[in-house]
Amino acid sequence: MMIQVEQLTKYYDDLCAVDHIDLTVKRGEILGLLGPNGAGKTTTLRMLTGYFLPTSGTIRVKEHSVHERPKQIKQLMGYLPESAPLYHGMFVYDYLNYVANIRGLDRTQKEARIHHLAKLCGLEHIMHRAISELSKGLKQRVGLAHAMMSDPEILVLDEPTSGLDPNQIVEIRDIIREIGREKTVILSTHILPEAEAACDRVVIINKGRIVADGPTELLKQSGRSETTLFVSLKNAPAETAVALLSEIDGVQSVQEQSEASTETLTALKLTCPSDPDPRELVYNAIKKTDWVLMEFRQESKTLETIFQELTKEN
Repeated sequence: MMIQVEQLTKYYDDLCAVDHIDLTVKRGEILGLLGPNGAGKTTTLRMLTGYFLPTSGTIRVKEHSVHERPKQIKQLMGYLPESAPLYHGMFVYDYLNYVANIRGLDRTQKEARIHHLAKLCGLEHIMHRAISELSKGLKQRVGLAHAMMSDPEILVLDEPTSGLDPNQIVEIRDIIREIGREKTVILSTHILPEAEAACDRVVIINKGRIVADGPTELLKQSGRSETTLFVSLKNAPAETAVALLSEIDGVQSVQEQSEASTETLTALKLTCPSDPDPRELVYNAIKKTDWVLMEFRQESKTLETIFQELTKEN
């Protein structure tokens, strides 16, 4: 196990920002930490990287405890906060050279590492441009190169795609996936499709507590007591169709989707138990009529739906 967290807690005066969380991160895993604003994501990341000491609880990275050997833990990690801490007056090459000197790389190591990171992060064409002239997406790439300079085993990224346009998001996601081939990566994000696309596993945190933890596909399947079917019928009077489908055993409700209906099409939303699968009964009922089935689909539970269910206010 690369990281082991037990009963991790952080108070700011009387405010409990992180509330007794347990978490493990495996070597080579890309872990996404999701949660609404104020959920405790950034505080958790800062404790993992040793920037904050926990109020209580333990963090172990490999064989090191954050209380006993914080320096060794920091040497294992690269950390990129939401706003990359760059010197905007420097050229990209000069800045990375400066970071390499701070990290203690000798001349041969330094040149090889800067060249490798420039290629990995797509910086080769901007190495002699001032950081102040770069777009936010390119600045994030420079920040990634900074965080990776010492070749850390663990990379921690706080909102790495915040404020980027869709193309820049895809570019940063691809870089993270490439880095994840060799490193353990932990990232926080508000962009749920990006977490689903980039991460092997997702942890959802709300009000300082973990409310879900697992691969996205398993999270989608968990707690699925109901399923939603969407049906579009041609030449089916709405009231008649609603009445007929409501009589099917197990169908809990049938609602006309007026915004999707037309003069010739009736769009319906059916809510049913997910077990047993209701689709066969619904199809057989429609088959006995002279209506034309134009659309029949089952709504898939998305990560966004799960996030809303787990983090919405009571």
